[in-house]
Amino acid sequence: MPLRCRWQQWGVLLVAWLLAAGVATAETVQWRSLAPGLELGRYVRPAGAGAGEMHLVVVRVDPARWDLRLGLASEIDGADGLSAREWARRLGFAAAINAGMFATDALTHIGYLQHRGHVNNPRLSRYQSVAAFCPKKSGTVPFRIFDVDAPGFSLEQVKARYNCVVQNLRLIKRPGQNRWDPQPKTWVEAALGEDRQGRALMIFSRTPQSMHDLNEALLALPLEIVCAQHLEGGPEAQLFVSVGDFSLEIVGGYENGAGTGALLGAAWPLPNVIGIVARP
Repeated sequence: MPLRCRWQQWGVLLVAWLLAAGVATAETVQWRSLAPGLELGRYVRPAGAGAGEMHLVVVRVDPARWDLRLGLASEIDGADGLSAREWARRLGFAAAINAGMFATDALTHIGYLQHRGHVNNPRLSRYQSVAAFCPKKSGTVPFRIFDVDAPGFSLEQVKARYNCVVQNLRLIKRPGQNRWDPQPKTWVEAALGEDRQGRALMIFSRTPQSMHDLNEALLALPLEIVCAQHLEGGPEAQLFVSVGDFSLEIVGGYENGAGTGALLGAAWPLPNVIGIVARP
């Protein structure tokens, strides 16, 4: 049976079992180990009881075993026009997700973005969330999402400690505060989070959600999430994972378990992505 079909069948069976057992789906995440320090989780909530349908996919990354890296078309010749899947194959990423929203030039990140000596956008926006990795000194936490409006964590202080710095719109403020008010507008969402153990969470909501409701669900789930930032919404949002014989591609909420893209609409070109590679 194709992998995509197996995952769909699993989702139906999981929901049926949860409902039959009387278990609250808000407390359930099904995890699959892909490699040491790398897991893929799914959460499925059927519509009903005053809540809409929700299907989340989470890639949980231990930064002690996996390095977070950036792929930037402004830095690499011939890298424009790549999807998340194509970025992963070009740079050897086991997983790749949007690095954030980009300007109409289809190149420049919205907010500050630096990859070592290359600065894609030097301008600091009003966004209060900054993800940092590739530490400059040993002993520094390998990955962290900073609230730059918190004392002692200005952008300049973060830049002094890390080579990779990505500024994005904040979803959840440390240590677990939903920063979005209820709203009617919904969209498919790609996000980056951090849990209490310092693990990175690549988050994808396959079903359109308001950011308030998505944040509430993330905080209620046993993810131990402490903060998160928005990466992209709508058709541009992408997540690609390929480890061993497992492959998964999600584009704007449409999923292909084979990772070939054959069952998907055309994936948008992404000028900037966050990827992971296994540490030596």
